[in-house]
Amino acid sequence: MKKWSVTQSLNFIEQLEAGIRYFDLRISIKPGEGNELYFIHGLFGIKVYDGLMEINNFLKSHSKEVIFLDFNHYYAMEDINHEYLIEMLKEIFGSRLCRANLVEEITLQYLWERKYQVLVFYHHPMAYSFPFLWPGHQIPAPWANTNDAQKLVQFLETTLSERARRRTFHVSQAILTPHAKTVIQGMIVGLRDSLVARNLPVIMNWVKCQKPGVNGVNIITSDFVELVDFATTVIKLNYLLLHDKTKREQV
Repeated sequence: MKKWSVTQSLNFIEQLEAGIRYFDLRISIKPGEGNELYFIHGLFGIKVYDGLMEINNFLKSHSKEVIFLDFNHYYAMEDINHEYLIEMLKEIFGSRLCRANLVEEITLQYLWERKYQVLVFYHHPMAYSFPFLWPGHQIPAPWANTNDAQKLVQFLETTLSERARRRTFHVSQAILTPHAKTVIQGMIVGLRDSLVARNLPVIMNWVKCQKPGVNGVNIITSDFVELVDFATTVIKLNYLLLHDKTKREQV
């Protein structure tokens, strides 16, 4: 099942160096290993502490880079495990953690002035007890739950049109989800080659047509980002904002 559980081939450092700045994180304890926490997506990944340390080491040498950590699924975790994870975040990132605020206040200039580099979104009631945790509702990430690329694009367009009135961050999950029949038919080749690679042209065409800003895209996610120049394509969308700003200044 590994070929259907793994959604990225690159580790944290490799993704960061490729330009990825948002991470969708799911956490679990492992039976028989006490309070130790692991990343999980169908199968157990690396220890959470090790992954967070990789990210922090990158931030130490890239003082103006900002990342989003979206902790949105927890498995077999009780309050004591959440407390351990939150304490770990404080210990590793310290003053780099951005305090929750109005989304409209968060600009790169705002973050740079305060030396903030990490926004942690925590989908659990405990988020409301810590000023450096952003409640999960401030970063909705609608899930299409389809293995059809055209239906995915339609879903992305529909949910994007609802974004403006929420006044939150927003994740467009440009991700296809295999159904049981898809997994059985592609048991040998796996998610990457059976579903993702052959549908990337449709998905990337949608990405290239987007525009960032209040009524546009905010954060876009994809599986196996190394298959195409995903990060660069998304980053280039920001130049459209600069173009609009220049046009306004010339009027």
